[in-house]
Amino acid sequence: MQLALLLNPAVFQYIYKNKKYIMKLKVTLIAICFSITFTSCDVLKQLGIFPSELEMAMGLKDGLTQGLFRGLDAFADPNGNPIVRFAFPGDAAKIEQTLRDIGMDKMLNQVTGKFTNAISSAITTAKPMFINSIKQMTIRDAVGILVTDNNRAATDYFKQTMQPQLMTAFRPIVDSTIKVQGANQEWAQVVNVYNKIPFTKNKLESSLTDFVSARAIDVMFNIIAKEEADIRTKYDFRKTDMMKKAFGYAEQELKRRSQSGITN
Repeated sequence: MQLALLLNPAVFQYIYKNKKYIMKLKVTLIAICFSITFTSCDVLKQLGIFPSELEMAMGLKDGLTQGLFRGLDAFADPNGNPIVRFAFPGDAAKIEQTLRDIGMDKMLNQVTGKFTNAISSAITTAKPMFINSIKQMTIRDAVGILVTDNNRAATDYFKQTMQPQLMTAFRPIVDSTIKVQGANQEWAQVVNVYNKIPFTKNKLESSLTDFVSARAIDVMFNIIAKEEADIRTKYDFRKTDMMKKAFGYAEQELKRRSQSGITN
């Protein structure tokens, strides 16, 4: 009866004229929805209190796009950002320190700088692929990964569907950048010196095209995942109305499931 009263057109018209009561009404409707049947919740969705499946998908895509642009910004000045800087394969810190200890600082700085530029070039070139992949995410896929306690669920899905084509696209870009800048020859010198050091267990590979490509992909998606986690857990990171609506709903639905003892 309380719900029928709230849904009465005359009541809504009165509340519209008294806007200070609108927020109170929304809170009341949400509370009622969580305490009654899902059939009533469907009614509230039609009223725009809860997001539709399309709005959920749009909100999720907005979040991924925001994370994508945050990642692209990070690569704008790659050599000045330690997050996107090239790292040696294997036990990176130990390998790099060993080489610096034997006086190869200048060579290392040149090589790491050029490999970092190769990563940046690959990411910049692949920007349309990232954006297109987000657009192709279906409504069903988006709705399925919106409400979850995995704070990087959308990024994981995004990476899983994109990684094969990204590796295919990145290899020639990375390989070309490395050769044009002469990083391949400098890397060969580094490998030759390091692999001759006694007692080094993990030898360096002479070709790093696949490693650099994979490194670029991993860094990009790690930045997107960080942004997704912030959007899911912090209201201030939800920059669009669709994000606020979709992720706000997801947050409330997770609380409801937790209180009801429902697992994902």
